[in-house]
This record gives sequence, structure tokens and C-alpha cells, in this order.
Amino acid sequence: MPTILGQNQYGKAENRVVKITRDGDTHHIKDLNVSVALSGDMEDVHYSGSNANCLPTDTTKNTVYAFAKEYGIESAEQFGIHLARHFVTSQEPIKRARIRIEEYAWDRIATSDNNSKFIGSDEVNHSFVRKGQELRITQITFDGENWEVISGLKDLTVMNSTNSEFWGYVKDRYTTLKEAYDRILCTDVSAAWRYSWSNDADRMPNWEKSYAQAKKHILEAFAETYSLSLQQTLYQMGSRVINSRSEIDEIRFSLPNNHHFLVDLEPFGLKNDNEVYFAADRPYGLIEATILRDGVEPKIPVDMTNL
Repeated sequence: MPTILGQNQYGKAENRVVKITRDGDTHHIKDLNVSVALSGDMEDVHYSGSNANCLPTDTTKNTVYAFAKEYGIESAEQFGIHLARHFVTSQEPIKRARIRIEEYAWDRIATSDNNSKFIGSDEVNHSFVRKGQELRITQITFDGENWEVISGLKDLTVMNSTNSEFWGYVKDRYTTLKEAYDRILCTDVSAAWRYSWSNDADRMPNWEKSYAQAKKHILEAFAETYSLSLQQTLYQMGSRVINSRSEIDEIRFSLPNNHHFLVDLEPFGLKNDNEVYFAADRPYGLIEATILRDGVEPKIPVDMTNL
């Protein structure tokens, strides 16, 4: 039976690029992990091995580093847009470029007032510590006419030590979970949101501000929601982002329920008044959902690992 070629793409994955911007004695860091995937007229390279339409993946790697110098890295989104536009417009066989970027954040290290023997502490603006919080992500797709930008974060661990309940659920003969009227709610937030911007004729969002504000609204909604379920909290987080940020049309969450179980201290003659917990890392409940602006069609993949 004859075969035909289906969907295909190629590129250089996980190009780590660190850009230092020196503003006098004050330095700034952008630390990215960039993956390039290109697709288009690539039948011949698969059928016959002809590389006539094939831009080497090593060239895509080199382009990442060259663009870091030529254009700088204002934001992960802007850097990805420069790359995607370049590959589609400079290579006729390339019809679609997808750029995925993870950004590793750094904080400036605060120095003491007068403890430095050799340099004034007010002059130390070049020392950083890697943030232990979330990983920022973005995916830029360009087909020569239309853009799709999906950004987000993952591994943002949050906890409410109270103001969370879980009761009134369905019970059958396998149910052993006790109803909880005061529990810990903890999760590792993975979120991806899609921007309404899709055309060069439209005004581009302020990517840095938008990311910071989306994260802010996610955290505020988590903290301010009296939760009767993690699903309820998820919906409030997504609604807060959509209602507060006009440039975002869709947001999808994947939230593991990081269970904390009260430890039975009665064998030791001690009462556990919601004080001592066992933090279980698995198995865990996994709550996932998409929140949309009314009238918008969903486009973020249901399986967020495909981003």
C-alpha cells in the first residue's frame, strides 16, 4: 500500500541564549531557551533526500544568537516574533514558523549598606540570583500573514492555609475521603493564555506589562477566593485575567491538587488542631479547564504539554 507524507517540521530545539545588557555599571539579564520549528515545502527532503529546500538546523541556531545581538531581547514574545518573521520571509520554501521560548528569571542581589571593602554597595548592580518561582513560556506561530501568540507560565507554586473546603461530593462504596471544612489548598499553576493580536496592522500588546499583570491577577484571585473546590478557584483566576486584560481572549489552566493530609497524632496523646500535615506529592488530583471571552473560539491545545 502506498504511503504519503503527513505533517512535518524541523528545526533546532533548546538553544540556550543569555543576553547581558550593560547600562553603564547597571546590567540586565535575559535568559532564554529557544526552540525553532519550520514547515513548508519539505516533501523532497523526505522522499528523495534532496536538501535543496532545507535550511540547516545549525543555521537556525546561529540565527538565534545573531538576533540576540542585532535586535536585543526586549521580551520573549518580541524576540520570537523577530525570529518567526525572519524565517518565513527570508526562505521561500518555509511557509510556517513556530518559536517556543522558556524564560528563566533572575533577581538582582541586594547588597548591604557598608560591608563592602573594595566597592561601594550602591555600585553593585551586576550580581543576580536565579528566581525559584515560575518559568515563563511563550509560543509564536507565523504563516506569513497571521500571528498566534500564546504565553504563560508553569511551576508557580501557591498555597492557601485556610479558606478552602471540600464537601458535598458524590460518594459510593469506594469513597473513603472525609469531608473537609477547613483545608490547605496548594497547587503548581501552569497557565497558557492567547492574545487577540494576530495581524501586523493592529497594535501590538506590551508583552512585559501584560505578563506581569496576568500573573498578578492569577495570584490575587487565588488569594481572594474562598474556595469550595479547586475548580471554583481555577474559574475565578481565569475570569479575573480575561476581565482585566483586554488583550487576552483565552486562558487555560492545568492545576494539580497538591494534597495535604492531617497527620493522626492521637497515638502520641496529641491533638492535631489543623496544624500538622503530611504533604503528598502523588497521586494528585489534576484540574484543567479553559476560560474564554464570550464569543471567542478556543484555540489553546487541550493537552498543554503540546505547547
